[in-house]
Formats: sequence, C-alpha cells, structure tokens
Amino acid sequence: MKKTDMKKLRVGICGASGYTGIELLRILALHPHIEVTAVTSEKSAGKKLQEVFPFLSAYRDLAFEPMDKERLLHKADLFFLALPHGASQEAVHYFFRKGKRAIDLSADYRISDAATYAEWYGLLHNHQDTLKKAVYGLPEIYRKKIQKARLIANPGCYPTSAILGLMPALKSRVIDPSTITIDSKSGTSGAGRKADLGISFCEVNEGFRAYGITTHRHTPEIEQEISSLAGKKVMVNFTPHLLPVDRGILTTIYARLTKQMDTQKMLSHYTRAYASEPFVRVLTGELFPNIKHVRGTNTCEIGLKVNPRTNTLVIVSAIDNLVKGAAGQAVHNMNLMMGFAETEGISHLALFP
Repeated sequence: MKKTDMKKLRVGICGASGYTGIELLRILALHPHIEVTAVTSEKSAGKKLQEVFPFLSAYRDLAFEPMDKERLLHKADLFFLALPHGASQEAVHYFFRKGKRAIDLSADYRISDAATYAEWYGLLHNHQDTLKKAVYGLPEIYRKKIQKARLIANPGCYPTSAILGLMPALKSRVIDPSTITIDSKSGTSGAGRKADLGISFCEVNEGFRAYGITTHRHTPEIEQEISSLAGKKVMVNFTPHLLPVDRGILTTIYARLTKQMDTQKMLSHYTRAYASEPFVRVLTGELFPNIKHVRGTNTCEIGLKVNPRTNTLVIVSAIDNLVKGAAGQAVHNMNLMMGFAETEGISHLALFP
C-alpha cells in the first residue's frame, strides 16, 4: 500500500491503555492514512475509549476489547503490540504468520540471540523462527531493511538515546568502544502505567536515584547494536536513573578518543552524519539537550564536547521516552513500511513549558 492509495490502513493496538498505547492513539488520531479499528485492554474491556480517556475525543465510537487474537485478526492489517515483555511473543508470532504486519514495542523481538534474551529476561523465546524475521526498528540505521520488513522490533527508549548518541563516533572509529560509559536519566512513565510503590508520587517527588545498576535489561540491546556499529563485541557500563518528571530521557555518554579531535571538528562530523535525518537535531556551539525541548516530539537532540585534558568525548542526548523512545518511533517505522512520508503524523513541535 502506498500513500497515493485512497483506502486507509486499518490499524490495531494491543495493550492500548498503557502509556505507550495511549501515546500511539494520540499520534494516530491526526495521521491522514490511518484508521484505528481495534484496541485491546484487559482491565478496560467493554468500555468506550473516550469513557476511559476523555481527551481522546477522536475515538468516540471505539471500545476496548479483550486480547483475543482470532477475533482481532480480521479487524486490522497492521498491529502495534504494546504488551508487556513475554506477553508479546505469541501474539506477534500469530499475527506475523497469518500475513499481518506487526510492530512490537516490547523487548521480545529486539535481541537477536535467544540465549541472551533468556539470560536477561528470564524467559525462553518460543518462536525463534519468527525472531529471525524481525528487523530492529531504528530508522537512522536500518531504514532500507525497515522499508521491506513485515515485522519490526521497536527499540527501547534508553537504547535509542544511547545508540543515536554514539553512532557517528562509532562508525568513524574516533572512539575506543571498550571505554564507553552510558549514564541515563528517565521520567517515571518509562516504568509503565501501573500501581507500584516505587514510582508513586511521594516516593519519586523531590528524589533522584540510580536503579538496575549493572543489571538493567536494556544493556544487551545497547551492546548488540553498538557492537554492530563498532564491528566487534562491545560491553558497556550502563546506569539508569529515575527522574521526578513525567517523561523524557537525558543520556550522557563518555568515551576515550582514539585520535586528536576538537569539539568543533566533532560537531561538524555529527552534523554531516545526521544532515538528512528528520528526527535528529545536532546542537552546535555551547547548546546542550534538554528534555523539555523534546517533550511530545519524535526528535532526538544531541550535543557534545571534547575534554582535551582527558582526551574524552562527552555526548549528551535527549528524547521523549514515550515518543522517539516508543510510540513515535513505531509510527515512523510504520510510515517506512507502508510507503508513507516519513514524517507523517509525527512532526509535532515540543510542548513548552
């Protein structure tokens, strides 16, 4: 199907009542080539979408239904799977094998090695044949593969911010990959829409803490992709932190330079590398990313500086974890798969303040 076709693409969203599903609904409400024809939620099944989320007024007649794959199959041509890790495996396999396009926003199809997935997620991958068909959905690296794909593994939010920050430096071999340290901070929506004491207001407000130190599940995903860029096996130190804000990720990356480079040269290199990318903005001069400046957008902001005293490259990136880190990137992938304009439905300016 191409953008010149008059018929709209029928889209189903499985797990539509979570933060990522809600963000997908918000974005797709203004997409000219899409009709959302099915939404699932176990807790809200039977309720009208607008009854649960009054602000989604574009979906007056749409109601949540249970996750019944057989009933859903003929209601949509493309499915977004915004389900928990583990729960997506079977659903993705089913829709894909039945000839539907699928974009999985869980981690179930991101890690190409099933043993690594089992090690970090504590789950066996029961559909390794389907896993081999998945394309990692980072358009800035895999655009051509995405255009031909029927199954996309949408990247995680932390990996998106880290990989985009590192890509030009890794591809040009100007940093030593063995020295990479990634320090990320995320808003609480990254933990999902659930009742959890650790992310409740009183626990998070006016606090700031690290978590998942050396054990965060996004580590193997980051290592998989930067190893591919570096052309060799790479392991990293990755530490996430919880910010007392709703949304946004700020990532600071440190790596030792392999050659003499000053800040201006490195900025010029990054600017050229991302010159044709609609959703990456390289900041020049003394400007550095701020999560407030990407809130509600599908944009990744990148700033950097060379520390000549330690011969270290310091890279800072910022994304909205629910948009570029999840729903917006999924829509970007859909646009590429279906031949729509890349920026269709996701060219919003930031919400400010």
